[in-house]
Amino acid sequence: MVIAETFTSIQGEGMLAGIPSFFIRTSGCNLRCAWCDTPYTSWQPEGQRRPVRDLLAAAHTASLRHVVVTGGEPLLQRELGELTRGLAANGHHITVETAGTLAPEFDCHLLSVSPKTSNSDPEGPFRSRHRELRSRIEPLQRLLSLHPEHQLKFVTRGEDDIGEILDLAQRLAVARERGLLMPAGRSAAEVAARAPAVARLCLEHGFRYSPRLHLELFGNIRGF
Repeated sequence: MVIAETFTSIQGEGMLAGIPSFFIRTSGCNLRCAWCDTPYTSWQPEGQRRPVRDLLAAAHTASLRHVVVTGGEPLLQRELGELTRGLAANGHHITVETAGTLAPEFDCHLLSVSPKTSNSDPEGPFRSRHRELRSRIEPLQRLLSLHPEHQLKFVTRGEDDIGEILDLAQRLAVARERGLLMPAGRSAAEVAARAPAVARLCLEHGFRYSPRLHLELFGNIRGF
């Protein structure tokens, strides 16, 4: 697998926020989000190929039950199924994070999807391809049907995004307790500035609020 980094940290987002976890971050992405906070896995992908057996050994050495496979876009990696089967066999709780534009087979205990809205659209030559990919709903529908334990994390800047989010949640028939609104931002200060408006949207529409604890605790640095 092409891996950008592996590390231990606190899960910063979603329903499992606060849990110490071992992260396997793949490199390479089929989207080009304007606000991407890991450009070294998308806009300028870095990394090296590592055998699945080495990743399983690293997860075992970390001695943490929870393992998060993230990216980039992990679902691009053809060895993802082998990795998740191995992690499950070793007794790990597995979260797989994805944008939901692909639907290969893999194992996980929590599917964590971050569907993209128009606030992610970049300028320049990637714009049309990005918009076409993020608009595909069939792969996401298939993923949600295969993985009933799921969460949808919507990155939002506030009121301007909520119409798209509500429409997508309705089309996917997602229970509100599995939908989370997460303030956009590459720093704790940016997230904090948007947090009150996003919290009000959660109160108004019944979504959960997702923090971004890793930014508060460690800042936007690699390895955390």
